Amino acid sequence: MSRAAEPSSNEPVQPEPVQPEPLWRPGPERVEAAQVTRFQTWAADKFGAPAVVHGDALASYRALHGWSVGEPERFWTAVVDWFDVRFTSPYEAVLADASMPGARWFPGATLNYAEHALRHAGSRPDEPALIHLDERHEPAETSWAELRRQVGSLAAELRRLGVRPGDRVSGYLPNVPQAATALLATAAVGAVWTSCAPDFGARSVLDRFQQVEPVVLFAVDGYRYGGKEHDRADTVAELRAELPSLRAVVHVPLLGSAAPEGALEWADLTGADTEPVFEQVPFDHPLWVLYSSGTTGLPKAIVQSQGGILLEHLKQTGLHLDLGTTDRFFWYTSTGWMMWNFLVGGLLAGTTAVLYDGSPGYPDIGAQWRVAERTGVTVFGTSAAYVVACRKSDVHPGRDLDLSRVRCVATTGSPLPPDGFRWIHDEVAEDLWLASVSGGTDVCSCFVGGVPTLPVHIGEIQAPCLGSDVQAWDVNGKPVVDEVGELVVTNPMPSMPIRFWNDPGDQRYKESYFEMFPGVWRHGDWITVTSRGTVVVHGRSDSTLNRQGVRMGSADIYEAVERLPQVHESLVIGIEQADGGYWMPLFVHLAPGAELDDALRETIKRTIRDEVSPRHVPDEIIAVPGVPHTLTGKRIEVPVKKLLQGTPLAEAVNPGSVDDLGLLRFFEGLARERAGDQPE
Repeated sequence: MSRAAEPSSNEPVQPEPVQPEPLWRPGPERVEAAQVTRFQTWAADKFGAPAVVHGDALASYRALHGWSVGEPERFWTAVVDWFDVRFTSPYEAVLADASMPGARWFPGATLNYAEHALRHAGSRPDEPALIHLDERHEPAETSWAELRRQVGSLAAELRRLGVRPGDRVSGYLPNVPQAATALLATAAVGAVWTSCAPDFGARSVLDRFQQVEPVVLFAVDGYRYGGKEHDRADTVAELRAELPSLRAVVHVPLLGSAAPEGALEWADLTGADTEPVFEQVPFDHPLWVLYSSGTTGLPKAIVQSQGGILLEHLKQTGLHLDLGTTDRFFWYTSTGWMMWNFLVGGLLAGTTAVLYDGSPGYPDIGAQWRVAERTGVTVFGTSAAYVVACRKSDVHPGRDLDLSRVRCVATTGSPLPPDGFRWIHDEVAEDLWLASVSGGTDVCSCFVGGVPTLPVHIGEIQAPCLGSDVQAWDVNGKPVVDEVGELVVTNPMPSMPIRFWNDPGDQRYKESYFEMFPGVWRHGDWITVTSRGTVVVHGRSDSTLNRQGVRMGSADIYEAVERLPQVHESLVIGIEQADGGYWMPLFVHLAPGAELDDALRETIKRTIRDEVSPRHVPDEIIAVPGVPHTLTGKRIEVPVKKLLQGTPLAEAVNPGSVDDLGLLRFFEGLARERAGDQPE
């Protein structure tokens, strides 16, 4: 405590507030056995890290985290050595340039991500690397040896097709083993992977793939979801027609259809018994392109490196999720979300990845828990929205299923509300580590998340992750504690984007993260860093939609809806609610003579479902007198969101920046109506 804050001798000394007891605390044996504890003990001896404080896991982790962000070169060198990262060429420095953007990690080093992901095949050839289920819940295993063989065969075929390092390879695939195999074969060649889920409409896929000009497309004939088969032949035909860069299309017959004319068969490319050849590429060589949600304009094409992702995912899976060779790792995700890439990253830890392709709630909301039971999942990842839905649906997974192998439930996608923490504790298991995490597509990892040695407090994320210098800043760029601020990262992380695709001078990259605080990453989340070191995430501080655990952009919705002649303009907003729910209304400014009746509402929903995805269908469609804009003609989303959350108009927007302030008063009135506070 600073001297200025000390009480005078005339004032009573106020006791420290009593901290609530944690929901869960790991036992001493679990703390001692955790990889992060063993890593710290080793790093203290080899690299001068702070020693473990036996009996005080919180002090130990705080010291380790402080060292990881205070001495990043030593920390990341320790990560390289601890996880036995194989460089075929030595590095000249760990961090040659620490500026953001533009940090240069391990220049001179060469390696291959896929080689590391498959290296456990030698010691455990017959054990499962992948377990796959669809809605029929019949597990199918792919052994480490079989996965390595298929990757070797497919990589050789890609090379025969002329695919070279740096070429882009795309996947229009669900969460099936073929997608993981194609990603690893692409990485083995040194090409650049990119994928979209097959529930994306053609326009949404083209907005992404046309930016990067793929030379190969892996595409399914369709997929199963919600008990139905969804044919995608027409969509694939449209993708082929609109992607002139394609040299080859590979048909993956998930529904059993014959390959369309000119397409190659998956089985013909993966049948050879070929030892994989791993192209050794520079540390910062592109591994994949992920996409932002497309809130304004085209989705940003985010490029991340082979070496950066390798180190970040080794750290995250090994130290933070405590994954090892006896674990089975599940996360409900699709190939259009970064969590799929992270799930495949579990292979780096020698862990079996459990892939589920289907609806999270079919045939009922308990489906994901049955996946865990059928496959012996040990680390179960899902969305906060799914937990909330289970609570509301009176699901009792711990009572009705054998989940005895599950030692960790992890959640992301949106903040897990306090009731979600209590529900997992009460309805899954009492002695269960709950790892609520938060990160982003932008780094394909977590900024804040689980630590197996720390207690879990209701409504709070355990800690900032190692190597992530996360702080909450006020509008003046000052760190705040126990107050809401912007999530910033003040030191570079290896998995930060090396660039955006087709972004001259890194202009969009700089505007996306470094415009508010030059040289410091501002992520777009409201957070509170508490005085005990935990983190509370309050939701987006920008207009990104985040529904069912998947970040989405408004631009895809606008493009689809505004093709309808009845709709002049539209505005979509996502509102995080206090009970953990999410309200996503679509406001439509109708064309003259149009009426928002049930028929038009159904037309709008069907259009969004068919052309974008079912997740983008709004909860409500509401007619409005107009859509407000800035003076430069941009739709105003963030101020409308603030108004709908109850922020007064004067605090939500600068009136001088709006083209029609009366339109914002409409939304202010709507917020009062929803709150039951009618004006007099």
